Amino acid sequence: MDCWVDMTVLIHSKLAYVRSMTGTLLSIGHGYSARALTPLLLADGWRIIGTTRTADKADQLRALGVEPLVWPGADLQAVLADATHLLMSAAPGEDGDPLLRDVDLTGHSFDWVGYLSTTGVYGDHQGQWVDETTPLTPSTNRGRLRVLAERQWDALDLPLHIFRLAGIYGPGRGPFAKVRAGTARRIIKPNQIFSRIHVADIAQVLKASIDQPNPGAIYNLCDNDPAPPEDVIGHAAELLGLPVPPAEDFAQADMTPMARSFYAESKRVKNDRIRDELGVTLIFPDYRSGLADLLRQEESDAGKA
Repeated sequence: MDCWVDMTVLIHSKLAYVRSMTGTLLSIGHGYSARALTPLLLADGWRIIGTTRTADKADQLRALGVEPLVWPGADLQAVLADATHLLMSAAPGEDGDPLLRDVDLTGHSFDWVGYLSTTGVYGDHQGQWVDETTPLTPSTNRGRLRVLAERQWDALDLPLHIFRLAGIYGPGRGPFAKVRAGTARRIIKPNQIFSRIHVADIAQVLKASIDQPNPGAIYNLCDNDPAPPEDVIGHAAELLGLPVPPAEDFAQADMTPMARSFYAESKRVKNDRIRDELGVTLIFPDYRSGLADLLRQEESDAGKA
């Protein structure tokens, strides 16, 4: 009898533990990065509510197992009351964060809040290293708006976690299509260094943070190998067995103002905290491993078609 009672207690305690590791995520702007997180949470029994701007994208979210809301437009107050976790991915506007403009979060309680920002908040460091303690001195309007939004979120009494993302790549966002089409460009600007991150690694870092909340934490999300952008294009061409696109001098290159603005900042971003505090081992520690995997996936998908 005592053995039966002990077993019952053990079963109930395990069920309670499983329940404690799940919840309801409200994802504002459920786009590329949040979609990569989706299967990791659904596999653990989570409920995910995601906002999107159009009805056709709502159908796409529904097909992924996400409960869609078209927002702006939908009343978020009811779902906010159900949410145990909140992820903010939507970009800020000139007046800051769009959710905070639309919704009063006073009185709402969450177990975890995540804000997806950008390493652009650090500004230009002429190729030198930055970490999460580096002062925020953005040199682009995009970076300045992210700093504003970070400060708006930080001013709230919430269990906030800020994730500063480097350049994102992954399925559907690799360089291969442009290299194949002959439209990829190797723009050369001396000492121009970018950091980047595979979307699968963004997802695993977010999941690790959700599992190990540390309110007030800030994490840089990038791989271990910051590199000049022309090196990435050149390597992609080599993987495809195609000619490496010719070099173009940045000063002379015909570029849109938006494209040129991405070259306004050069820095190497440290990612020690995701390893030391969250115990994350990157799936793709550098662009070479990431691109090789993307190409394998593309070839596998083509073989199945």
